[in-house]
Amino acid sequence: MKREKTVKNPRAKPRERVSEVRRADPFFQRESAQYEQPLPSREYVTQVLTEQGVPLRLDRLCALLDVAEHEVDMFERRLRAMERDGQVVRNRRGAFILPDKADLIRGRVAGHADGFGFLVRDDGQPDVFLGPKEMREVLHGDRVLVRIAGVDRRGRPEGKIVEVLERANTRVVGRVLNEHGVLLVVPEDRRIAQDILIAPGGKRATEGQVVTVELVEQPNKFAQPIGRIVEVLGNYADSGMEIEIALRKHQLPFEFSVESRGQARKLPAKVRKKDYAGREDITDLPLVTIDGETAKDFDDAVYCERQGRGYRLLVAIADVSHYVEPGSPLDVDAQDRGNSVYFPRRVIPMLPEKLSNGLCSLVPEEERLCMVCDMSISTTGEIKAYRFYPAVMFSHARLTYTQVAAALYDKDEVQREAIGELLPHLENLDRLFRVLLKARAKRGAIDFETTETRMIFDDNGKIERIVPEVRNDAHRLIEECMLAANVCASEFLQAREQPALYRVHEGPTPEKLVKLREFLKEFGFGLAGGDDPSAKDYGKLLDQVRERPDAQLLQTVMLRSLRQAVYSPDNVGHFGLAYEAYTHFTSPIRRYPDLMVHRAIKAALTGGHVNAGDWDAIGLHCSQTERRADEATRDVVNWLKCYFMQDKVGEEFSGSVSAVVPFGLFVALDDIFIEGLVHISDLGTDYFRFDEMRHELAGERTGVRYRLSDRVRVQVVRVDLATTKIDFRLIESLPKALGNATPDADPAAGSGRSTPERGERRRKSPAEGQSRRGSPPTGKPASRRSAETTGGRGASKQGKAAAAEKQAAPVKAKRPAAKTDKAKAPIVGSKHKTPSKPSKPAKAGSGEKPKTKAKATKGKRRG
Repeated sequence: MKREKTVKNPRAKPRERVSEVRRADPFFQRESAQYEQPLPSREYVTQVLTEQGVPLRLDRLCALLDVAEHEVDMFERRLRAMERDGQVVRNRRGAFILPDKADLIRGRVAGHADGFGFLVRDDGQPDVFLGPKEMREVLHGDRVLVRIAGVDRRGRPEGKIVEVLERANTRVVGRVLNEHGVLLVVPEDRRIAQDILIAPGGKRATEGQVVTVELVEQPNKFAQPIGRIVEVLGNYADSGMEIEIALRKHQLPFEFSVESRGQARKLPAKVRKKDYAGREDITDLPLVTIDGETAKDFDDAVYCERQGRGYRLLVAIADVSHYVEPGSPLDVDAQDRGNSVYFPRRVIPMLPEKLSNGLCSLVPEEERLCMVCDMSISTTGEIKAYRFYPAVMFSHARLTYTQVAAALYDKDEVQREAIGELLPHLENLDRLFRVLLKARAKRGAIDFETTETRMIFDDNGKIERIVPEVRNDAHRLIEECMLAANVCASEFLQAREQPALYRVHEGPTPEKLVKLREFLKEFGFGLAGGDDPSAKDYGKLLDQVRERPDAQLLQTVMLRSLRQAVYSPDNVGHFGLAYEAYTHFTSPIRRYPDLMVHRAIKAALTGGHVNAGDWDAIGLHCSQTERRADEATRDVVNWLKCYFMQDKVGEEFSGSVSAVVPFGLFVALDDIFIEGLVHISDLGTDYFRFDEMRHELAGERTGVRYRLSDRVRVQVVRVDLATTKIDFRLIESLPKALGNATPDADPAAGSGRSTPERGERRRKSPAEGQSRRGSPPTGKPASRRSAETTGGRGASKQGKAAAAEKQAAPVKAKRPAAKTDKAKAPIVGSKHKTPSKPSKPAKAGSGEKPKTKAKATKGKRRG
């Protein structure tokens, strides 16, 4: 909620006595502390409107609240701010009313490429459908007040926009289109379905170029939005253009402020002697960093030695909080970004390079400031004792996962000799790792097997090939060390009642639990735990199904039953990792919550408390920036994959059904790990019913069933760079292979990756997300897989809405012929049953037919 600005009124006179009416304000003390001339609080205004039960004009409201004549201007400004935030509404007579009393609903608009949209309600109730007529006056992301006007043809509540509270879009990125001499910009964000008219006076651009426009007029019922070109990015196929578009489309901050850059320049190049004050000197300990080959920022180092019958483990993390002070320009920019974003071949760091790759990167043979978690761990994996302290360290080597795995597990003599005297310490780490693995299994943390990929690029910045990412035990060794440090951090803060952000992952919702159990019944399985199953219950079920041919199907459905992990000051535990308390301590270079945890630990060490303000708002913001980064990364990876598939139209591939939706099947291809759509019209001449519970499309007449994880062979029929969509034609179903891995899960949601945790990188925890198409994005070095960036694999509200709108009822397949270079193969039904007749190949493209001629023209322009 935005706070209205307080401006001193030169005519204001100090009140000799505050009336009893004003003292009755439940937030009188707060207002008196914040404002020199306190006004009735927002809550008090709402209370009076509720008690009166009728619309009130300004003069009547002033009288009821004892607002003096010289306070009226400021009070009216407060009422306008409340209007802006949707707390009150002014009716046609100028009287103020409460939205709830007028049956008005606040929320944010979620647009759709087909012109309709939904109101995502602030109160969390089901979304309200907004038709194309209502969407004319708003853009995706706008905040509005809506009144329920009836129901649509599907029985959903349909709304009418009463007032636009806040505009979300001031700049839009898109491509220039010349239509009959009129210049337009077609937004790259397909959720903005309105083209933008170009006003004179901006920069010059030619048709087809990618530009940024600044909106000078927002849309209304009678006119399109109008914008002025302020930035010409270049041509659509230019190298790196997909990243430039994603940055602006998702409003990712990618330039540091002048103040932040100035502060970074003033920082020293190396650690100064005066910075040693109050720190322990651990430079003699042979700490090492273990990362991927392409990693540039090294934010953690480890060391292990035997301690009696147990182990002493040190996890040293770069002390970012020493250089980034609360409220400083660097801190403001870091909080705004929330996290670093890892695109293929480019990183948008949370902190300037001087910090992220310099002072706060634990480079070898350089002294660095750090925060240390020093742990004593028993032979059963129990952390018996731990302490946190600031220190000065010296990294003795920069090692890679491949190098460590070769030395420890392959007994490669070359690598063992190269590591030299550090090898015994690594062997201690490995012994501790085996102990922690057993403790993990006993604890019941969930491990989902998935396939990860890496993109290999050519000199032009385009994908040359996509290969599976090989994970080894060196990855998991570091993961377990990081998890141990994170758990200690959460327990340390909780024991001292220090406010902080926890990484929270709740168990499945009752609704998803019911659906999961109904699905499992078909296979003769059940999930133990009653209404409150534990991670161990999930783990036991996974062990039961792991060797089955349909293990991937069962695992995927289990994964989707779980929720997303978020940041919150309220600790409710981490379901997937089976921890009662968990927080992020190990990556303050690239995650703002970790930086706040470091500050909280330092404050607790000195007996103080961190006053960060509204912890709930900060947690929500950091969760949103994480999702934003995921979406931007997914967009870039999807575009690169489409570019990679352009010259493969007509080729055939084998793959697995990675998602079943009302309008068709998403298929993930083997070997290249790219996903595309087989539209429902390509499944045969039948009516197909979508069964959400069973994750299948079933033919009414033929009995053909297509289910999640089914093996199929498809032909590529269409690749559309503009919409980043790939369409397949079904050739035949294949026998299901044992242990087949489906790289992706949910086409309508999911979350790519942004600033992953160094934890569980080979076996994903249930809280980890994936990209919509193909495997998780791989722009970040292999060493940075997320332990639990997101959870749950259910479709987003928006995705569900789109799917539902496109497929309101069973679709009768229409089979126009497609032109391809390959021979037309008959479509064979799923292995469950074969259709009675072969069908003709489908027409390329998977979208629904346009409902109007105008829409068809617009779709053609964009394609």
